[in-house]
Amino acid sequence: QLQASGGGLVQTGGSLRLSCAASGFTLNPYAIGWFRQAPGKEREWVSCFSVSDGTTYYADAMKGRFTVSRDGAKNTVYLEMNSLKYEDTAVYLCAAMRWMWNSNSHYYTQASNYDSWGQGTQVTVSS
Repeated sequence: QLQASGGGLVQTGGSLRLSCAASGFTLNPYAIGWFRQAPGKEREWVSCFSVSDGTTYYADAMKGRFTVSRDGAKNTVYLEMNSLKYEDTAVYLCAAMRWMWNSNSHYYTQASNYDSWGQGTQVTVSS
């Protein structure tokens, strides 16, 4: 089971750190994907992080602003979000897939490739 938390209300330019905690299984063989969904919009991929080897991918709009990290002892992956913009407002969700290397990184952006999903956490950025 995955549980995302850490969302909240923040001003433009502010920061938040989201957590994705796993229970009932260890994250080590998995990759954690972060997605977001704003009202009236399609689900959007944010990042993918391989817990086993640290391979990380970010969507272009998040590069340089978002950073993924992990705490093995807590079985948790974090999404550090800086320089937040109004358009970052969305429900953020984390999901897990068994990690396997794929030379086509587009594979990691597809929600259908993730097996387990947590409930989302709301991030609201005020303008």
